[in-house]
Amino acid sequence: MKKFSLQGLLAAAEPVMVQALLEDLGRGDRTSLALVPEDCLAQAKLIAKSDFILAGWPIAKKVFTLLDPELRIQAAARDGRKVKAEECLALLSGRARPLLVAERTALNYLQQLSGIATLTARFVQAVQGTQARIAATRKTHPGLMRLEKYAVMVGGGVPHRLGLGDGILIKDNHLALTGSIGEAVRKARAAAGKRIRVEVEVEDLDQLDQALAAGADIILLDNMSLEKMRRAVNRVRGRAVLEASGGVTLGNVARVARTGVDLISVGALTHSAPAVDISLEIEPWQRG
Repeated sequence: MKKFSLQGLLAAAEPVMVQALLEDLGRGDRTSLALVPEDCLAQAKLIAKSDFILAGWPIAKKVFTLLDPELRIQAAARDGRKVKAEECLALLSGRARPLLVAERTALNYLQQLSGIATLTARFVQAVQGTQARIAATRKTHPGLMRLEKYAVMVGGGVPHRLGLGDGILIKDNHLALTGSIGEAVRKARAAAGKRIRVEVEVEDLDQLDQALAAGADIILLDNMSLEKMRRAVNRVRGRAVLEASGGVTLGNVARVARTGVDLISVGALTHSAPAVDISLEIEPWQRG
């Protein structure tokens, strides 16, 4: 499972943040230009409107400072913390216009990433007491994969692959073009060497046996019943990592985990997590 540094994440995400700001700014913030003097100073509070797990604060902070490097920021919370409704997350003091321009983009990141972390934490909590780990998939929003997988990690999940170059996963469409599972795994192993893990998707126990015989490192059990998962675990007996995928919800994830699988991948963590509610409340300010 890959991890990445926060500094590396910020550096990789900065062009995306700049593009998001430019997309929103368009021809300029006509409202602020018309109503707010250039030298107007303001103080803003970021307020949680519900209970959730905070994720994405360094991203939101970067959005604000891209527009005003001299902005004064006092953070009251950090990523991974459980925050309560009406809690102040940060206090921002500086020029009013940059605050107003950055507001929506910063909140979009903060609300969506916190939503992902919060949903992930609910899945992680549901499988406590088992060996299963909750993993993200590549079902992320375009351009936001690393940010969204970072949020999964904040919530206690694992990011799994960070892209197509981060391992080999042989799926049904690959098999449709290459032939048998055994042949596909052997070709992948020959191309990848021993340092890159080879994973293969199987739909039944016969395909599981083929994947085991070919030496797959990870076997993805695609949309299998709970009974078939249990039988798969008994057959494999630790010879490969077993990943369950397909149709996993908060309502059934505990039962899936109790089959004995090692990983449970959940696309909903990133493609369907509801955004949390955070507001920015602003007022005039004078430098002290």
